[in-house]
Amino acid sequence: PSGDWAVGRRNVDLENFVTAQTMRRVRQFHLYLGVFFAPMIVLFALSGALQTFRLQEEKGWGSQPPAVIEWMASVHMNSRLPKAKPPAAGAKPPEAGAKAVETGAQGGEMAAVGVKAEKKAPAVKKPSKLPMQIFVTLLSVGLILSAFLGVAIALNNRATRVVSVAMLVAGSLVPILLLKL
Repeated sequence: PSGDWAVGRRNVDLENFVTAQTMRRVRQFHLYLGVFFAPMIVLFALSGALQTFRLQEEKGWGSQPPAVIEWMASVHMNSRLPKAKPPAAGAKPPEAGAKAVETGAQGGEMAAVGVKAEKKAPAVKKPSKLPMQIFVTLLSVGLILSAFLGVAIALNNRATRVVSVAMLVAGSLVPILLLKL
C-alpha cells in the first residue's frame, strides 16, 4: 500500500502516524511563526540583496549611499542602529602608501616616508562573482515574495486572522524595541 512505510520489520501507516489534530496544530504554529518573522525576513532578504552588490558602501553605490540602505545594512550586519558619523576633521590622515620610520635622531622621532611599490606577482584571474550575486538576488526576491504570500494567506483565513494580525504587528515591533535597548 502507498501509505505504508517499512521501518525495520514493522510497517508504519503514515496516514495514522501523525493525527489530523496534531498536523492542524503544526500548521497553525507554522502560520503564526511565519507571520511573526515575515517583517524581518523581508528586511534581511532586501538588505542582503543590496549588500551582495556592496550598495551599502560608497564604492558600491558610487557616492554616499542613501540613509535607508545604511540603516538596513547596519541592522543586518551589526544588529544595531547605525552610529552617527563624526564630522570630518581638518587633519588629513596619512597617505595610504606611507609608513612611520625612525629618523635616527635622539628621542626616537618618527617621520613619514613613502613606500616604494614592490613588484607584484602576475595577477591571477579570479572567478566572476556575478553568477552568485544574481542567484542571491533571485533568492532574496523569492524570500520576499514568499513572505508576502504567506502573510496574505494567513490574513485571508478568518479563523486565524486576529492572531495573525497580532503576530504581524508583534513581529514588526519586537525588533524595533530590541534595537532601542
